Amino acid sequence: MATPILATKLFIPPPRPQLVQRRHLVDRLDQGLLPGRKLTVLAASAGFGKTTLLSEWAADLPDRVAWLSLDANDNDLQRFLAYLVAALQTVDAHLGVGALSLLVADTAPQAEPILTALLNDVARSPRDLLLVLDDYHEIQLSTIHEAVTFLIDHLPPQLHVAVSSRSDPPLPLARLRARGELTELRAADLRFGAAEGAAFLNEVMGLGLSTEHVATLETRTEGWIAGLQLAALSMRGRGDVSAFIQAFAGDHRYIADYLVEEVLERQPEPVRRFLLETSILDRLNGALCDAVTGQTDGGARLDALERGNLFVVPLDDTRRWFRYHHLFAEVLGAHLRTGLPDDAIATLHGRASAWHELNGSPSDAIRHALAARAFTRAADLIEKAAADFRRTRQEATLLAWLRALPDDLVRTRPILSYLFAGALMQLGEHEGVDAKLRDAERWLDAVAQDTGGRPAGVVVANEAELGRLPGLIAVHRAAHALVLRDVAGTQAHARRALELVSDDDHLGRGSASALLGLAAWTNGDLTSARRSYTVGMALLQRAGHFSDVLGCAIALADMQIALGCLSDAQRTYEQALRLGPGGLVLRGAADMLVGLSDLQRERNELAAALEGLERSRNLGEHRGLPQYPYRERLVMARVRQAQGDLDAALDLLADAERRYDGDFSPNVRPIAAWRTRILVAQGRLGEAEAWVNAQTLSCDDDLSYLREFEHLTLARVRLAQAHAEGSESPRRAALSLLARLESAAQAGGRVSNLIEVLVLRSLATQAQGELPAGLETLERALALAEPEGYVRTFADEGAPLAPLLRGLAATTRPMAAYAKRLLDAIEPQGPVAAIDPAPTQALAEPLSEREREVLRLLSTELSGPEIARQLVVSLNTFNTHTRNIYGKLGVNNRRAAVRRAEELRLL
Repeated sequence: MATPILATKLFIPPPRPQLVQRRHLVDRLDQGLLPGRKLTVLAASAGFGKTTLLSEWAADLPDRVAWLSLDANDNDLQRFLAYLVAALQTVDAHLGVGALSLLVADTAPQAEPILTALLNDVARSPRDLLLVLDDYHEIQLSTIHEAVTFLIDHLPPQLHVAVSSRSDPPLPLARLRARGELTELRAADLRFGAAEGAAFLNEVMGLGLSTEHVATLETRTEGWIAGLQLAALSMRGRGDVSAFIQAFAGDHRYIADYLVEEVLERQPEPVRRFLLETSILDRLNGALCDAVTGQTDGGARLDALERGNLFVVPLDDTRRWFRYHHLFAEVLGAHLRTGLPDDAIATLHGRASAWHELNGSPSDAIRHALAARAFTRAADLIEKAAADFRRTRQEATLLAWLRALPDDLVRTRPILSYLFAGALMQLGEHEGVDAKLRDAERWLDAVAQDTGGRPAGVVVANEAELGRLPGLIAVHRAAHALVLRDVAGTQAHARRALELVSDDDHLGRGSASALLGLAAWTNGDLTSARRSYTVGMALLQRAGHFSDVLGCAIALADMQIALGCLSDAQRTYEQALRLGPGGLVLRGAADMLVGLSDLQRERNELAAALEGLERSRNLGEHRGLPQYPYRERLVMARVRQAQGDLDAALDLLADAERRYDGDFSPNVRPIAAWRTRILVAQGRLGEAEAWVNAQTLSCDDDLSYLREFEHLTLARVRLAQAHAEGSESPRRAALSLLARLESAAQAGGRVSNLIEVLVLRSLATQAQGELPAGLETLERALALAEPEGYVRTFADEGAPLAPLLRGLAATTRPMAAYAKRLLDAIEPQGPVAAIDPAPTQALAEPLSEREREVLRLLSTELSGPEIARQLVVSLNTFNTHTRNIYGKLGVNNRRAAVRRAEELRLL
């Protein structure tokens, strides 16, 4: 299993420097840990002691603090999430194991399922935890801000988050502040007061200044801690302290330059040179400093700098890794740029790049090569890591590196052009994909035509990757064409890939075969789609890409269901669940449980379906939520529809639509069409008609498989309008459309849609008074459905279908017993065994199954919003259920409802 390509990172609070203890501020931070408080923010400019204060606070919380120091290189969602998990694992190694597996295994990780898995682990932890995100101002990527917002919004009570930043972080501070969930310390809180300034200057720095001198420095620096520290360093050994203090002036933008010049000028030349040359490094150790400076005393230098309080911050308790104070590093960097020519600075970066390459940190090696403007070297490093990039999918970082290279250089390297195209496509920037692929193909064509060796101009640093490149480009071409819904192009490129990829390249051949399957599915050729997709899945499994196989199982099962093969779909899900090597539960297993639950729903095994959905959620606590969370909401919506709770179904469908991610699969059953069907069932025909108009649907449209489900929904709208208006015109239009849909579905072998067409036709002919014709049509539907055990497809039609089923059930025809079973699903018979019939007679109107479920939760300690979340409904829907329950029980509050229910033995 691949791991992300990450720079060196340590996850412990930095040891506290010997500064003034700030117990009053630590006490304020402790107040932020009270119940209900979620976030602590320390926001102030550089040098106000934010990290030092957090470190002092952390020292009071042993074995509770997960520390993550951030820098500009962490602006990659996958990298950030990996570091976040690693930080928490320094406190409890069991936290985030499933989340980290998701992060490594997924080709396009989404923050929400990964964080959900992590938070569920934290919620089960017996200890309280503090997560510190230090230097959060370095993060600029909006997806990371969204991930942190999600984290804060869903914090379990055991976890508190603290953030230090030079500016207000783009998090929902106003909302948290209004709810009393935010603790804030800003520059006015952090600056040194007179007493703290005196203690620091005289006790810590040993200057022995007068009260007047302390007050002057305090006034001039406005309590800015870094300014005081730099001033103290400048005054060491001076005989004219008073003159220095009187001359000390300037606002914060200039003080750092002035004081660092004073500090640097007072250091021996070897130390000054060491500071400037190593300022290019984000993190320092002795060996790395030696490589950059060309000296051999890097470790001793770092120890001496730390002892001298020269803004060196240890990153671990063993004092192996250090960093410069950020402000100090910035000023050193500025002096380096003014004191050394560009080529000398580039040489330093080149040395750092070489050291990182030799020490297994390609990410840092590439970054320093780019800083050195050693673009050829950077390009070589990127090419050599191509296979790792494909596995780990760090497209954001890769794309930033590739964009830093000169365009002319990228165009001469077919592997870089291919990587560029893939990164663009994965990040949704499809406009530039074709041009980059053409650049790669241009050189491959030149190589193929040149018999005397490689043509002039083409550059390759990874010969093995070059050999695979034609097939890889063809796979990219096929995928890009599918995104653009160019089915013919997808098929042509996928077939070309199969010609180019070697027989033992199971990943390449599997990807191409799967893409052919998706293309055939988009065209409505489900038989071919299933065949190609099955081959693709088998090859991916041979390649060991088990998580990809689970993702493919979802699409294959969808094809099988469309073909009317529910049992085959069930086997697909069950086999995928058993794929994990050594019993390992893979990400995507939750999706398999969702799929099985939908099949149970169709067979009217609603309790089993709900149990399966619950298992999916529980599994998600360990392995992350389903890869496609919208599917779980959709299945739950259909269960609620079966239970008669149409409002809850609409809420769930709205949530599903917000979460929709079809990946490369065709959207053959749009959620908006499902929602319209519920609106029709509720009699909200005006809203249903608005959807019809928005989709520009007509009963006279040319038919295509991609819109077949929408046209079936249109037929439902027209039939409902005919019933509501007492008009035959909409019914005739619907019947004409259904006749054409029947022919198309039958020709394509799309049994599930064909069954629905026949059911709707039987209802329409019954409404016209043609009962025998309706019975005959319905019998055809039953004959198709009975072998696979369809139930809800019929039962969800409700009372209008009952007369037809009753008519068939009363005959001796082959489908009579099946019709009786379906009729029982619409009109359940017999008393509920678990309830004494006598008390329920006291209710003029009995409670529905859904209302009983709400009533059971009302008897618990859960709040209304908590009950709504557990039921997966909106608070408005929950309140509607509550009002109905109160009305039926004849009470006006929750306590009375529970008491009355107990009297009636409903609980």
